[in-house]
Amino acid sequence: MSTVASKVPSTRPTPPAGDAIGQVSRSRVLADRSATVLMYGAFLLALVPLVWILWTVLGKGLSLVLDSQWWTNSQAGVSPRRAGGGAYHAIVGTILTAAVTALMAVPIAVFTAIYLVEYGRGRFARTVSFMVDILTGIPSIVAALFIYAVWVGMLGAQRVAFSVSLALALLMIPVVVRSTEEMLKLVPNELREASYALGVPKWKTIVRIVLPTAASGIATGILLGLARVMGETAPLIILAPYTAFINTNMFSGNMAALPTLVFTNFGSNIPAQNDRMWAAALTLIVLVLLLNLAGRFVARFSAVRR
Repeated sequence: MSTVASKVPSTRPTPPAGDAIGQVSRSRVLADRSATVLMYGAFLLALVPLVWILWTVLGKGLSLVLDSQWWTNSQAGVSPRRAGGGAYHAIVGTILTAAVTALMAVPIAVFTAIYLVEYGRGRFARTVSFMVDILTGIPSIVAALFIYAVWVGMLGAQRVAFSVSLALALLMIPVVVRSTEEMLKLVPNELREASYALGVPKWKTIVRIVLPTAASGIATGILLGLARVMGETAPLIILAPYTAFINTNMFSGNMAALPTLVFTNFGSNIPAQNDRMWAAALTLIVLVLLLNLAGRFVARFSAVRR
């Protein structure tokens, strides 16, 4: 046996000589350093427009945002050429519209994600997933025009804030569906199998085991979805005309929002209107930033541990 084994040729590769090892190490170090330089260069290049935008918005809108009246007053009775007034009406409109959008979009998105992960098999599931992908790429103005055609054209209803929430829900649903779907996939299958082994029905396993395990990640996706739709302007322009007064009725009258406040004051050479435009833009950035920070904070506790 030993004689036969000794005649078998060795399949181990011959180690390279010392100079070859040095050349391989130097090439790897050079490639690593080149990739690092390119990565940092791309990061700095992407940071330039972001810093430029923030610097411009802060420089032109901070003074008005720091005024207490900006957060407590509306633009009612304030002429375009007169300085003063606030964005309280637009902030309230933005928050109400986003809240109603979330009430409609979140249940649909979460149940769709549960179906795709836990039950989805076959052609219908592939069709649902394909439609979610299509919704992800739909521009906001197309969603607004679709809701306008149905809400105003077919149903004969008025342009109100609720119709804006319908259009924004179409934009928010695919974001929440994909984020929820990924978080549900991260839940270990061992937890499901252990529950099934104890005789727990599948629906109760999803409600009691799967959803609580992925809850913080789902909440993060919801917050990021809200941050994505709060800055949309096209649905507001088409479906909810701007007003300078405070309106909290989603089904009657015009309602202001921060994007339409920016749009209303855009392109004017009047200093007061320019100040309001930049201040409204900064306020919207602050609100979206707070939502993103809340999402990142929740994400710290959203990692599903295997």
